[in-house]
Amino acid sequence: MLELRQLDAYYGDIQALWGVSMAVDEGKIMTLVGSNGAGKSTVMKAITGQLKPGRGEILFNSQRLNHLPPHRIVDLGICLVPEGRRLFPGMSVLENLEVGASPRSARKIRRETVAWVYDIFPILKDRAGQAAGTLSGGEQQMLAIGRALMSDPKMLLIDEMSLGLSPVVVQELSRILKEINREKGLTILLVEQDVQLALSLSDFGYVIENGRIVGQGRADELLNSDEVKRAYLGC
Repeated sequence: MLELRQLDAYYGDIQALWGVSMAVDEGKIMTLVGSNGAGKSTVMKAITGQLKPGRGEILFNSQRLNHLPPHRIVDLGICLVPEGRRLFPGMSVLENLEVGASPRSARKIRRETVAWVYDIFPILKDRAGQAAGTLSGGEQQMLAIGRALMSDPKMLLIDEMSLGLSPVVVQELSRILKEINREKGLTILLVEQDVQLALSLSDFGYVIENGRIVGQGRADELLNSDEVKRAYLGC
């Protein structure tokens, strides 16, 4: 569904990604894990058009994304839940959700999608008229995920979902993502610093270090790998 081929990326003169190749299979939950500064968010920025690759290809359903602007990539069916959530704090919960329905196809079904998001996250229905900036951290992450779902995506990208959240909230969000994946067949790519969380939630994983892919495999195999345990789980 999504394929990165020998991707290099730069911030000015500084190279951040080196020959990154990975594939995301349709209908799966997949993850890219690594330590802080390893290049995870840079991969997300390249996929979503926020950072243009210096070399290599990004393909989504065989269509080349390299030089498309971010809004066209959203129209094709890729939507990002950004690190730090990046909501519109002065706008209401409902207004934030409606902003997410920017593709023409999504606008046509936005009422049905809002109702679905409220079913997934009932607290958002209770807070519909409340300013997004007054929500708790967990509620804001629910709203950020709900806003992305409003675009009716084929693939959902989630950058550092667990950042700053309590374990109870993270566990509930993980349960909901698994449910959405199972019931809707929505493809999900997670980028996470919490390696145990990401691999326990996913079908397949890639490990990135210093801008390079250094490992890949079934998530359960990576979770039980001595190398991953030593490097990321403190075992």
